[in-house]
Amino acid sequence: MSNKERFISLCKESGREGIDKLLEWLDTTDFYIAPASTRFHGSYPGGLLEHSLDVYDEMVRLCQTYPEIETPKDSVIVASLLHDLCKANFYAVEKRNRKNEFGQWESYDYYTVDEKFCYGGHGSKSVFLAQYFIRLTPEEAVAIMCHMGFSDGNKDIGNAYEQCPFAWLLHVADEAACYVRKRNGEKE
Repeated sequence: MSNKERFISLCKESGREGIDKLLEWLDTTDFYIAPASTRFHGSYPGGLLEHSLDVYDEMVRLCQTYPEIETPKDSVIVASLLHDLCKANFYAVEKRNRKNEFGQWESYDYYTVDEKFCYGGHGSKSVFLAQYFIRLTPEEAVAIMCHMGFSDGNKDIGNAYEQCPFAWLLHVADEAACYVRKRNGEKE
């Protein structure tokens, strides 16, 4: 099964009303072929889709590790797969030059941010886009909104994680997908 097929299958498994409309919208975007970042994790075609699935896999693993944190399966699917929805139609490809190993200049593709729909920050934009199509539970909205931790400038993140441990799980899953899986050679 391809990453796109797996993503669609999991989204449909969530059973959320409106998920088909969200999937139709995603087909009009570059979500399935976009990078996850400009130069860090998943900085290659399809990196965003792969990263989203990696976050889902890490969430499943973390839910098994922390069974005391209530995690409905549909919430795990929705929060992990849609946490970076804001990155659809977010990147552009530019050409840059560099010297190769022979000291000759060569052209290469470089990802840049090309925001086409400015809406708050990373988490808030993902929540807005998801809720345009499906209803999020309060826990899912908090998790998506806070998945970046302190790096998104949220000074109250500790309180959010205390009140909603599910949000902390998503944050840890996102970090693990970026750093642990990559370090262990599971991706890229």
